[in-house]
Parts: sequence; C-alpha cells; structure tokens
Amino acid sequence: MQVLKLSYTYGHTYCTFIAYFCQISKIVSGNDDKYLLHHNKYIMQIKENSKEYDVIIVGSGAGGGMATKILSEAGLKIAVVEAGPFYDPANPDQMTQMKWAYDSPRRGAGTTRPFGDFDQAYGGWDIEGEPYTQKGDSEFRWFRSRMLGGRTNHWGRISLRFGPKDFKKKSIDGLGEDWPIGYDDIKPYYDKVDKLIGVFGSKENLYNDPDGFFLPPPKPRLHELFYIKGARKSSVKVMPSRLSVLTKRINNERGVCFYCRQCARSCSVYADFSAGSCLIFPAQDNGGQIDLYVNSMVRTVTTNEEGKATGVSFINKEDRTEYKLKAKVVVLAASACSSARILLNSKSKQHPNGLGNSSDVVGKYLHDSTGGGRMAFLPELVDRKIYNEDGVGGMHVYSPWWLDNKNLNFPRGYHIEVWGGMGSPSYGSGFNVNDLNKFFGIKVGGYGDMLRTDMRKYYGTVVGMDGRGESIATKSNYCEIDPNKVDEFGVPVLRFNYKWSNHEVNQAKHMQDTFEEIIHNMGGIALGDKAGIDKSYGLTKPGEIIHEVGTTRMGSDPKTSVVNEFERLHDVSNVFVVDAGPFVSQADKNPTWTIMALSWITS
Repeated sequence: MQVLKLSYTYGHTYCTFIAYFCQISKIVSGNDDKYLLHHNKYIMQIKENSKEYDVIIVGSGAGGGMATKILSEAGLKIAVVEAGPFYDPANPDQMTQMKWAYDSPRRGAGTTRPFGDFDQAYGGWDIEGEPYTQKGDSEFRWFRSRMLGGRTNHWGRISLRFGPKDFKKKSIDGLGEDWPIGYDDIKPYYDKVDKLIGVFGSKENLYNDPDGFFLPPPKPRLHELFYIKGARKSSVKVMPSRLSVLTKRINNERGVCFYCRQCARSCSVYADFSAGSCLIFPAQDNGGQIDLYVNSMVRTVTTNEEGKATGVSFINKEDRTEYKLKAKVVVLAASACSSARILLNSKSKQHPNGLGNSSDVVGKYLHDSTGGGRMAFLPELVDRKIYNEDGVGGMHVYSPWWLDNKNLNFPRGYHIEVWGGMGSPSYGSGFNVNDLNKFFGIKVGGYGDMLRTDMRKYYGTVVGMDGRGESIATKSNYCEIDPNKVDEFGVPVLRFNYKWSNHEVNQAKHMQDTFEEIIHNMGGIALGDKAGIDKSYGLTKPGEIIHEVGTTRMGSDPKTSVVNEFERLHDVSNVFVVDAGPFVSQADKNPTWTIMALSWITS
C-alpha cells in the first residue's frame, strides 16, 4: 500500500500526518466524503514571509467569510487569520449533531460551552486566559467564538434585513445618527445574499421589514399555533420566520434540512448557514487562493513610515511565538469589539491614538440588542401525544415590531422570538418539571418513576417568548484598552464601560407586559415572577444577546466616524472593517444579514 506524507499549517506549527493512499483516492475519485474533502483541501505548507498576500482577512465569521469568498473569486491571494481552531461540522471528530445528552460525560451540560456541551461555540463570555475588565459598575458581557466560522456556527439563523427606517432613525426620533447610506443602497446586496445563502420566509409587504427572495417556510408547530392565537388577540403581528436554513436544495454542495432541530450544533450537511461551510469552503472548492492560519491571535495591524498598513502581527497559540504576515490590504472582521481592540493596540508614530482613531471614536458607541423573556405553561398540552413535530431548527413564526413608538415612552422597537415544542431532550428541562404539579393540586417533587411520569406528562407543554430590541447608540458606552492588564499572550485587553438608559428599561417593561397579555390570551400560565423595576424588568445585561455593534462607526465626517460608507478607514486607505463595528445603529433585527451585505459591497 502506497503511503503519502503530507503537511499543513496549524497556525505556524507544522503538523505532519500519514495518510493512506486508499483514503486520498476517495477524494480524487469524487467520493462524497465531506470531511475528507474539506480536511485535505487545507493541506498546505506556508513559510513565514514566503509571499506577500493581496489581502489579509482577520476573522472568519459572517463578514470575514463573505469577504473571503468574493475576493477569492476575483483571483486575489488571501490569508485568513482566525483566533480559534479549524472547524468543519462534517468532521466526525468535531461533529456533535445527532448525539444524545447522555453521550456527554456531563450529560449535555456545558463547562467551557455556555449553551451546552454539544453547542458549536468554542468560547463564550468567559475564556480562560483571555480576560476583559469593567470600568466602575459596568456589566458588559463579551461573547467570543474562537473557531473557523466564528459565531455563525451556533447562532439562531434569524436572517432579517434592516428596513428603510432603520438607516435613518435620527430623522425619525432625533436620537443617535443617521447612516450615510440608505436601504436602496444595500438592497441589491441583500438580494445577492438571499440567493447565495438561502433564507426561508414569506412575502408580507411590510415597509420596514422588507421582503426578499424566500425559500418555502415551514408550517407552525402546535405550540406556535397557541402563540399565534394569543398574539393576534393582542393585535400583535405574527408571520413566518426568516431563517437561513435550506428547506429546498439550492446547489449541489449543500444539503436540505432533515429536521434534527439542532442548528446550534452546526449542520453536518451544510443545510444551515455557517461562514465556514457556506462561504470559505466553497471559495476553496472553486480554486480560491486561500491560506488559513488558525489558532492565530492577531495583535496589531502593522504599518510603514507613511502610516499605511503592511500586514498583521499575530501570536501563534501553539508555540506562543509572534509572526508577521504581509499584504497590500488588511480587512478586519474579528467582531466589533475584537476589531476595535486590534485597532487601538496598533499604535505607531503615525497613529499615536491607535490605527484609524484620529477621531477618538474607535471603541465608542458600542451597543447591543436588548433582551427579555418569559416562559408559560399550557395546561391544554398536558399528556399530549408524543409525535415527530417535523420542521426546521429554530422558530417557525415570529412577531416583527408592530407599534408606533411615538405613542410609547421608549423610542425604538423590538421583535418577539418564540420557542418550545417537542425537540430532542437536552440536559434538564429548563425548569423544575415537578413544580408544574402545583397547578393541579398534586404532590410537587419526587424522583424515579414519579419524575419520569411527570417528565412525560409535561413534555412539550412549555412555550417561551424572547424580545430582541434596539438600543440607542451613545458615545458614553464604549470599550477601550485597559492600561494595566494583558491576556495570556501578552496582548492588552479591553475594558468596558456600558450602562442601559431609561429608553431600554422602559422597552423591557413593555416586553414583559406584552408577554403576560399574550400568555393570558393563549390560555397559559406564566412561570416565575414578573420582573419589576428592581430588576430592570428582566432586561438582559449588555452583551448577553451577542449582537454588539458600533465600535468603528460609519460616517461621512472623519472627525466623528471611523470608516466611510464603503467601510474603509478614513485615516488609512488600505484597511477595511467588515464586521458589525461600522453599524451606526442597531435595528430591532439580528445583524448578520446586514454584516454580509455590507461586506459584499466593500469587497
């Protein structure tokens, strides 16, 4: 048997392995083995400073993945530098899809993964050796996903366009700033993203929730039918969700959803959107000149005597050594806060305040989506028949913002996400299942057969609602470099200063009032106590919704913004930022679709 010795770059640590010729022949012969195909496509040997790249892209999530695909198709030589390891959801050694909670030694509960042991997010709000600090009584929570594809491996796939009003909010309510672009500028690229990635939904003809190019939406499940009944009694708009999950085939490289309802684990057939499987892998398959540097933490963007970018320096996490890469253009897509950190750490004689920071705006105007939620018990669903509730992962219906803020005591809206049903059991039930017995005047508590009976009886009887709303961007909410602390790689860390205003607190109260009204209308019983003013009406801590934006804001005036309408630094002509940092304001929508559309424009 012929044996081939191959090598590839893992960061800058050269790894060797022996591959039997029979395995390699599967790839050569076109055998549909996705793991082998993609794993071996990354076999390469890159020597330090062996070449100058056309573009270095820092980060491999939504913005970085899109930039990689578009620029590689233009024939450019690209280095993608990712702080976490290589990841392919089709790799059997990394795949957690279709595993039961009991397959985990922790019965599914997470230790290093905050959403459970099988969730595909390498990282979280707290990462050992990579701290961040707070200023005063700030409580910002910074989520980082260290892996190829970044956060796109575990998100809810809620894929919403910003609407015409979302780009011009100052003109509507006098708060914040308007974007220098409008919906008509970005619409053609939203269209392109829809067609490239795939998103299901329905035509609703709502002005500020624009329609796109949709795949067929799934039908509502039983718990969602109860929500529809309750919401409509409250005059709350309900419509099919818009998720980037394939309900029909769009090409030969990606499969169709097979209803496992485990999108948070990332899809082994690439039926949901993740940047690695849907952008970077196809770019490589199509002959893109792409070198991946994984486990490589970028410290700075390097510059020359003229102040222009020359590349990046990074720490290889494996050998703890600093390396430099050269390029004509640098694209930052590390996430809003990480990109701000890199720019602020990139000080030089020409950029004493940090790269691109002559305005002193880098890190300023940080803002996250607001969040609040409530669970309800539906007595009508007790002892419901257990059956396969077919449908894609995530929610099948949701409620876009339905009111005019001029009649309310808060300026910006929120949408409602719905969850529940009979998905695969995970670790625990999310609530004390025995406690539901109190609604029927029977014994609370128990174990063994009693617990098993109660679990079966109440399985699928709980529905949840989560509000996701828009906050106001203010200069007083920011991240900056902590002058007294570094991470385990010697890189100065971020310090956060962030507080919610009364605008966000009042919005959270409205969420809770709406949830209670809908619960009553659907015949449910609200679980837990309604949060009051002492708990800011259940408002999540800043950063917990993982939609942070605004740290490198877009604008026409270099004195008050960091990048122009094409996401290029005002101060440096060959550096771009294509994550959520350039957002002037967050809408009551998830930012991913807008990140990708803007990245496409920039690329």
